[in-house]
Amino acid sequence: MIKWKGIRFSVHPLFVLIMLASVATGYFTELMTLFCIVLVHEMGHVIVAHGFGWTIREVKLLPFGGVAEVEDSGSVPAREEALVAIAGPLQNVWMALAAWGLGQLGIWHAEWTAYVISANAIIALFNLLPILPLDGGKLMHAMLSRSMTYHRTLRWGARISLVLSGCMVLYAVIPWLHAGESGIQLNLLVVGLFLFLTNWTYNRHIPFLFLRFLTTRSAASGRHLVRGAWALPIIVSKRHTVSSALRMFKRDSYHLIVVMEDQGRVLAVLPEQQLVNGYLEDGKPDRAVYDLFM
Repeated sequence: MIKWKGIRFSVHPLFVLIMLASVATGYFTELMTLFCIVLVHEMGHVIVAHGFGWTIREVKLLPFGGVAEVEDSGSVPAREEALVAIAGPLQNVWMALAAWGLGQLGIWHAEWTAYVISANAIIALFNLLPILPLDGGKLMHAMLSRSMTYHRTLRWGARISLVLSGCMVLYAVIPWLHAGESGIQLNLLVVGLFLFLTNWTYNRHIPFLFLRFLTTRSAASGRHLVRGAWALPIIVSKRHTVSSALRMFKRDSYHLIVVMEDQGRVLAVLPEQQLVNGYLEDGKPDRAVYDLFM
């Protein structure tokens, strides 16, 4: 593990296993090239994230990319998350073009040029799959959050990722299920299982991820107030629980909670900070929103 500008860079055990296998099979040079491609890919994310002022704790390098642990997860705008996500595959574009240029100049052999170009293409395209925590999954997450509440974004992001990673596992074992075909696609199976188990854990941790989102709302609300922003009202009855109102929050919006009677009379207007603080202080999700005024 190395540390650069406060960010820990570590190699995932899955990558270590592939490294050991490459040494045993004589493909160490190819693997070290792949390692460098993955590192540059991930540095694209890190540089753009730093440009937005994000706090990145750790980057774990995987054979197909990396996973960054971001302290500000949930509080950053969807636009920033999308730009940080696409920054990785863009590194593969220029690296593939550079390899092609070196091949055209005769500096690299045609076989090696083809390997570097294909490695970059595979890493870029694979990372664009809409599966968390891949770059495509983060782009999907950012797009979903533009139209859904943040809680629904977490749920649907996990569901889509589980279905697609499950399909990847199934596709890897299809040859084994058909007599006369070749064996299991081991590489695809291992990666598919890793993504499926990662998203299974992610799905179980959604309550904690949503709580972390709520704890960052104060900073996000402050940014809205400083620059001025339209408020998106959330209309609830006085019987609505605090948790049901909080689950209506959207990522990039500032909310005013309007409490109304069945007849349409407005009982109170509550700024979102008061709702969040009331929940965080007493931790009673089933408490009625109107009780916060009592």
